[in-house]
Amino acid sequence: MRRMRVPLITLVVIFAIGMLGLTLIPGQDDQGQPYRLGFLDAFYFMSYTASTIGFGELPYPFTYAQRLWVAATIFLTVVGWAYAIGSLLALLRDRSFRAAIARAHLARKVARLREPFLLLAGYGRTGELLGRSFDALGRRFVVLDIDRDRIEGLDLAPFRADVPGLVADARDAVALTVAGLEHPRCAGVLALTNDDEANLTVVMAAALLRPDLPVVARTAAPLIAERMRAFGEPTVVDAFAAFGRHLRIALRAPASYQLTTWLERGPGAELPQRGEPPREGRWVVCGYGRFGRRLTEDLSAEGLEVTTVEPSPDPDEDTPEIIGDGSDPRVLARADLGSAVGLVAATDNDAANLSLVAAARRANPDLFVAARQNRPDGAPLFAAMGVDALLVPTEVVAHEVYAQLSTPLLYRFLGLAAEHDDAWAAELVDRLTDLCGRRLQSIWKFRLDRGRAPGLRAPLAAGRVVLGDLLRDPDARERPLRAVVLLVLRDGEAIPAPGPDLALRPDDELLLVGRAVARRSLDVTLVDEAAATYVLTGDRVPSGWLWRRLTRTG
Repeated sequence: MRRMRVPLITLVVIFAIGMLGLTLIPGQDDQGQPYRLGFLDAFYFMSYTASTIGFGELPYPFTYAQRLWVAATIFLTVVGWAYAIGSLLALLRDRSFRAAIARAHLARKVARLREPFLLLAGYGRTGELLGRSFDALGRRFVVLDIDRDRIEGLDLAPFRADVPGLVADARDAVALTVAGLEHPRCAGVLALTNDDEANLTVVMAAALLRPDLPVVARTAAPLIAERMRAFGEPTVVDAFAAFGRHLRIALRAPASYQLTTWLERGPGAELPQRGEPPREGRWVVCGYGRFGRRLTEDLSAEGLEVTTVEPSPDPDEDTPEIIGDGSDPRVLARADLGSAVGLVAATDNDAANLSLVAAARRANPDLFVAARQNRPDGAPLFAAMGVDALLVPTEVVAHEVYAQLSTPLLYRFLGLAAEHDDAWAAELVDRLTDLCGRRLQSIWKFRLDRGRAPGLRAPLAAGRVVLGDLLRDPDARERPLRAVVLLVLRDGEAIPAPGPDLALRPDDELLLVGRAVARRSLDVTLVDEAAATYVLTGDRVPSGWLWRRLTRTG
């Protein structure tokens, strides 16, 4: 505001000079006697004259001397107003001033938040996917991004609640503080930019300013990941490592891979196809960058032979077996795709990956093809190509973060699911599809305590609550609820996909997947003692106080 100091002082001086002149120049009253304006009359006249309202000459008509002075001051005030308005418009167009106003506005919005929220540093494709998922869960979040268009787009996005956003660099610790890093309601920080150094800065700021806050950061560089882990215990998500881990699960247990990817995508996701990656034979990896090297290590760890192809290898890294463009027929001939069982198009160029897939399909139609999609606008092309396994780094990161933050029990279940055999996962997928359909329904959790399950307090204490009975319709006990219990957490011990004969105990925590109507019915059982008695024993008991008194009297 210092830039407006001189224009405002100029206006004040012009007004003061005009008022002073009006009080010094004598006028005449209606009797022809000398009359001088007081300071209040002079101020009043200057005010309505300067604002172009123009009530007239008050309280008496002016003399010629007064009119000459007023004419001079009118022109002088026009110049003063033009100078002040021009300075104000220039100030409003100034980027730093607008940024300061935006920061102050965001600070007020964040200060008014009275519910837990997440701070998203970076609102690219990953942040957008997570924002939609968190909004569907009813979780609030604040966005910080360096791209002005992304922040302005928040006002047009169909979110249920207002999403505060700030245009700023994630490296700016002050901006992180303004966005709510030190707010007592901040429940977590997500470093999701496409700049590893910026994500590292966010991790450092969170560790130093809020060491108790959970932090999730994105990076594909092992060195940056190690630096991040030097600051507290952040959760580091590497899309390349996650894809390689998923591919290894798919090689060993296709049903487990199908189950985990389905649950990671969140409610509304369609059940993915159960692929059958070849478990024996030779694979060809075209693109020996960070992703290609990581994937080669994962395939080799599964005992598979891998042939690597790279047109411009890094002199500081391992040399690929074949140097050349993978889309060149002569290079593909050297890779001998006819004898290979799988191909991975792992370059950072979507056009090159699509070309590799097309050339590989011509050379060997039976190849299992995996590809890396770098840009979201290439999705229709990869879908039309019919790739068997597709890596979209932004979506992989979004799914990993969602699984960790949406429901911590879900992330724990996914880790346990990978330890079970494929038959166990296939049976669970069948149960889910039979009860809930092929589109993933709601995921929720609850604890069997006094606050959440008052209707089960006595049966739980007596050990008479069996999981299979609990999941019955409180209106018609013979109908099972369309819900599946994924996990029961008891005294820190996790029981994945428990059977219907599991006896529940007080303070057990349950993770379920099911339809919304099943969730509402289960809520009735948990709260209503009469409904709980019916689903557990089949006996109908009076639910109201009056009916219970009448029953006892009879």
